[in-house]
Amino acid sequence: MSNDTPQWGQPRSGDGEPQSNGQQPGYGQAGQQPQGQQPGYGQQPEGQQPGYAQPYGQQPGYGQQPYGQQPGYAQPYADPYPQYGKPIPVGPDGAPPLWAPWYGIGFLDAFTRFFKKYARFDGRASRGEFWYWILANAIVTIVLYGGFIAGIISWSVANSTTDEYGYTHTDGAPPFWVFILLILFGLWWLATIVPNIALGWRRVHDANLAGPFWLIALFVGIAAIVFGCLPPNPAGAQYDRPDQP
Repeated sequence: MSNDTPQWGQPRSGDGEPQSNGQQPGYGQAGQQPQGQQPGYGQQPEGQQPGYAQPYGQQPGYGQQPYGQQPGYAQPYADPYPQYGKPIPVGPDGAPPLWAPWYGIGFLDAFTRFFKKYARFDGRASRGEFWYWILANAIVTIVLYGGFIAGIISWSVANSTTDEYGYTHTDGAPPFWVFILLILFGLWWLATIVPNIALGWRRVHDANLAGPFWLIALFVGIAAIVFGCLPPNPAGAQYDRPDQP
């Protein structure tokens, strides 16, 4: 018998190299893929762990969030008015600067603040600043102008006589102090006409309305009440001028 006759289970010479030590790969053991050969169906490439993670740089699939992004619908945006809603600084005495509105102001502070911001049309005025000043102005008006009217009436009653024909005559002249009250009221009105307009101007600013809206209140009295009752709007901070003392 020829010596090149293969033994049982061994390949002929030239048909390929025999398996190492004559062993076949065991059940469940994957043979090594030749270099450059693609893995078969259902097989993972060498060195890659099974899983669902997308390769680096690949776009996420439908319904998947990008890496590092929180789920949701709201996207971050740049606030066009970053100064709105910021707390107003206050001094050691608890009073805010003159360029800012004073919420929760008291009667005396509103009275003095009115003259400190004599002709300032910038900034805002709170409802407290507005209505406390209205109260103070009403008190002064009643004292001065009301005193003048009351003095004229009392003088006319005390010095009036009725003749035989039924006509009433008033003798003499009104007392001097009555005219003093009238002069003081006129000076008060002249001194407060500009800051009154400025205060209303700032009040509509606090409601985020343009200042010229207050001109309506000069001719329509009910408009002044409406503007004075409007709630503050944080967007009205656009009228503040912190650069001015």
